[in-house]
Amino acid sequence: MRRREFVTLLGGATVAWPFVAHAQQRPSLPRIGFLTGLPVEDAEGLAAFMRGLTEAGWTVGRNLALDYRAAGRDPDRYGQYAAELVALAPDVLVAGGTPAFAALQQATRRLPIVFANATDPAGGGYLARLARPGRNTTGVVNFESRFTWKLLELLKQLAPQVTRVAILKSDSSTGSGQMGALEAAAPRFGVALTALGDHDAGEIERGIAAFVHGPNDGLIVTSQLGQTEREQTVALAVRYRLPAVYGFRRYVAEGGLISFGTDQAEPYRRAAGYVDRILQGERPIALPVQGAAKYETVLNLKTARALGLDLPATVLARADEVIE
Repeated sequence: MRRREFVTLLGGATVAWPFVAHAQQRPSLPRIGFLTGLPVEDAEGLAAFMRGLTEAGWTVGRNLALDYRAAGRDPDRYGQYAAELVALAPDVLVAGGTPAFAALQQATRRLPIVFANATDPAGGGYLARLARPGRNTTGVVNFESRFTWKLLELLKQLAPQVTRVAILKSDSSTGSGQMGALEAAAPRFGVALTALGDHDAGEIERGIAAFVHGPNDGLIVTSQLGQTEREQTVALAVRYRLPAVYGFRRYVAEGGLISFGTDQAEPYRRAAGYVDRILQGERPIALPVQGAAKYETVLNLKTARALGLDLPATVLARADEVIE
């Protein structure tokens, strides 16, 4: 999403760069505070959220005010921006992704929070259970840890010789339920796991370079990286000839081998429905966390050929989308 499109999306809001927006609205309007880690070029989630609000009858500047913050990949900004948004006393807080959700949850236990695209919040210890999240929080997850073993299954189907697997994951507690699920499934698939951090481009490159030893190596990426780090990770996997499975389609669109995951925009649209219900008077405690609507497998044939992989019929059959 380009800068002009992003500004248009926010309607009457005034955008201050980098990644801070303040809606200039009448104070009497219902107010939403929106915190995300997505940079502007990855703002599909915000676009889907705005569509969901429109479907529910809300328009920023007409009957709704919006305060927007995007922390990028700076962990210190999450706490700062969460505090700023809470201080504005919005009617609802919206979190895009688990780090934003964690920061808002730490900043307030009183204001309603609706998250979108949080990864396994129950497994990560942020919620007691999905059916009744409790207190001031509800939302829509983008991946449940009980399906994480399928990433290993897919990798072994593509490259049965793999016995060593690097897991590129967040270096925080985000997604800890996924890592635990991978560790539990690893013996069944005959692989040893090595966790790699994703704090910055340098850490990613050093980690992958240090891990690689030979043809029995593979890679699983559960981190939702920014565009620069995504492109770098995909390039490193190709350079080291690592069969790699990603948790998000956009990696495959940018040259990655294969992904298993969910539509990253749809949870934001569904989260807007929960925001509408809360603005209408419902309490978050009465709104169960919604699971992912559908999991999809996306395959990049060009990358498979570049890696010299002989794709089994089972993998081709399970692919919902094939990129030529």
